[in-house]
Amino acid sequence: MFQINIVIFIKLYVKTLNQMTRHARNCTAGAVYTYHEKKKDAAASGYGTNSLRLGKDSVKDFDCCSLSLQPCRNPVITKDGYLFDKEVILQYIITKKNEYSRKLKEYEKLKKQDNEESFQKIAAENSKKLAEFLKSENNIVTKPINGFKPVTKPINGFKPAQIPSTSVSNMANGLDKKLPSFWVPSETPSAIKSKLQKPDKVIPCPISGKALKSKDLIDVKFALVKDPTDKKALIARENRYMCAVTHDILSNSVPCAVLKPTGDVVTLECVEKIIKKDMIHPLTGQKLMENDIVIMQRGGTGYSETNKNLQGKCERPALQA
Repeated sequence: MFQINIVIFIKLYVKTLNQMTRHARNCTAGAVYTYHEKKKDAAASGYGTNSLRLGKDSVKDFDCCSLSLQPCRNPVITKDGYLFDKEVILQYIITKKNEYSRKLKEYEKLKKQDNEESFQKIAAENSKKLAEFLKSENNIVTKPINGFKPVTKPINGFKPAQIPSTSVSNMANGLDKKLPSFWVPSETPSAIKSKLQKPDKVIPCPISGKALKSKDLIDVKFALVKDPTDKKALIARENRYMCAVTHDILSNSVPCAVLKPTGDVVTLECVEKIIKKDMIHPLTGQKLMENDIVIMQRGGTGYSETNKNLQGKCERPALQA
């Protein structure tokens, strides 16, 4: 009976091993640290770079602020087509100006300290030169000979004053004046100071990085969709705005443009088929120039052809196998 139990146990053990090798990703009997196991351990341990493709829900809508990512109350647009809430972007500009003023004061303070240090360095060099000059002038005058001091004979061709010292001390042979002690801070190497740079007065756009001025912001006027049957709030509506000329519904998948003189939002199809024929504003009859048409940056659709930089990455320390 005991032998039969051992045989059954061995058969079950062999059967279990055969089943484990079939599951490649969950197999723990392998002698090699596989690539999948390494990725799985890296994700669980917090090491390695995580990359994820952003979807439509992760990218802002076309009528949302590029900073707050919320629907704009008073929308304005830059010359590059980035939409902002007026309150948010003005607060950003004020913050950057205050930061520039703080950096400028700090720069002027450090510059004043550098000028004082340079003046002190020049004064110390002049004092050193003057001391060396006086020392050399004093050596010209001959010293009186002491007649009572016995004169020793030269040894091995050297005078007594020229005999080199055999001491291994760092205080011998006049080194006590040059290096009084090995721990003197003045003898230790010092870090090279970085050159002061004056802070840049230009305020960069938080999205494009180009120069941004408050006077260059263009007020945007969205045309509301007039649907008497829709009783929802404006933010809760799926179709909120439409083209000011063709009344087409605006969404993230519809390319839009802003007419600079009035701030009306129209579709890019309307610009190509209607406005660019005569370059006349279809609502006011005003003559338009090429730079009066500002192309809006589109909202999130999740498609790489529409949006750029849809790959989100989080860099973390690498896991060494």
